[in-house]
Order: sequence, then structure tokens, then C-alpha cells
Amino acid sequence: MAQKIFYIVEHYVPFPQSEYGGLWNVIAEDDEECFDLITSEDDAGFYEKYYPDLREKINNSLTFALADDMDSQIVGEFVT
Repeated sequence: MAQKIFYIVEHYVPFPQSEYGGLWNVIAEDDEECFDLITSEDDAGFYEKYYPDLREKINNSLTFALADDMDSQIVGEFVT
């Protein structure tokens, strides 16, 4: 299996959908998988117009290589 990365992604979505934004903690193999995991939480597609910004936020996020093999997943999220 590929080495996993722990992402800390700050993602702002403007009012009226959100007042402040959010913070996502994600374990993924790469930026694309991280993007897919976060956007999979947007079942209704409300935030699609912010997806290009999300890709930039993922590219600029804090990342940490994980020593152990872990499942890809959203570990935690705080979204207002």
C-alpha cells in the first residue's frame, strides 16, 4: 500500500452557506483522494462552486507523512 498522508485543510465557504468556514482532518494517499473524501460529504452539491478553491487549500495545507498504514478517511471536521 502507498504511504498515507495526514492533511489539515482550512476551507472557507462564504455566507450564506457558512459564516466562518471549516477545518478538515483527512488521511489520504494524495491530494486527489483528499479532495474526493471532502467533496463526498457534499451530497447535494451545495459547495461545488468552491471546489477550485478547495483544491488550492489542499495543495497549501499542512501535511504529515504517517508511519503506519491507515485507512483513508475523514478523521474529523469542524464546519460552521
